[in-house]
Amino acid sequence: MVAERGVAEAFADLKAGYAADPEMQRLCHAITHAIGQAAVRKYSTVAEAFRYGDNACGSGYYHGVMQGFALTLGREKLLSDLDAVCAGVPGRERKSLDYFNCVHGLGHAIMAVRADELFDALHDCDGLTGSMEQNACVNGVFMENLIVDGAHGGHYSKYLKPGEPLYPCTAVGEQYKAECFDMQTSYALGVVRGDFAKVFALCARVGASFRSNCYQSLGRDAATVSRDQVPGTVATCRLGVDHEQRSYCVLGAVLDFVYYYHSDVRAKALCSGVDPDLREGCRSAIARLVGRF
Repeated sequence: MVAERGVAEAFADLKAGYAADPEMQRLCHAITHAIGQAAVRKYSTVAEAFRYGDNACGSGYYHGVMQGFALTLGREKLLSDLDAVCAGVPGRERKSLDYFNCVHGLGHAIMAVRADELFDALHDCDGLTGSMEQNACVNGVFMENLIVDGAHGGHYSKYLKPGEPLYPCTAVGEQYKAECFDMQTSYALGVVRGDFAKVFALCARVGASFRSNCYQSLGRDAATVSRDQVPGTVATCRLGVDHEQRSYCVLGAVLDFVYYYHSDVRAKALCSGVDPDLREGCRSAIARLVGRF
């Protein structure tokens, strides 16, 4: 469809069917990845493909674009000048969401050309200039490690262990741990069959420097499991046993609401629905992220 009718038409079809199709809602991020990969065959540069993009369903389109371009370039060419890949995407100076999506997508892309070798990919991200760029790339690497597990007809990541649900976060260098814990609860929840209380307890045993990242990651999962519906998300974050757990869970959830819908409307409804002591922090988080649109 993208080749014949363009990116906008592909997204129009997706949005037209989204509300009435639970399976489409579940797979929406993956579908937008596929649209992004198809766009690579239509546009000649990352910046051009981004210009025609859409932030629907957690900006998966941009991640797909980056994976597609990486596979087109090949490993040697991609890794020879990582800074150049996103240089043409607007918003670098203000760390815009589009620019973040590019360098985050670069993490997915590096995993693609590294055959999902996580530790090699993390080292590659260190080659980017700027701490925001390095962290966003690393975040993409860890996300891709979760995505590839069980995908492609039974390909499982060797960097995930059911007996150690928070691995590889427990094994990577200190500079990577925050971004790892920002992602890893999605896997841990799968291991314990969706028992959020058990994963809150797992996170409570994480070192103090990274515990909040783990709780925030659970907030994203709470939003995802509820399909970004306010009542279910609020109820899940209330499973936290103290203010720290609940507040970071709400923070992760509200950021997911904004990021997934590229809008603050539903996110504001979430902030109104949480306990009064959590509302101010919730609303401040919305303002910070919306400022990067």
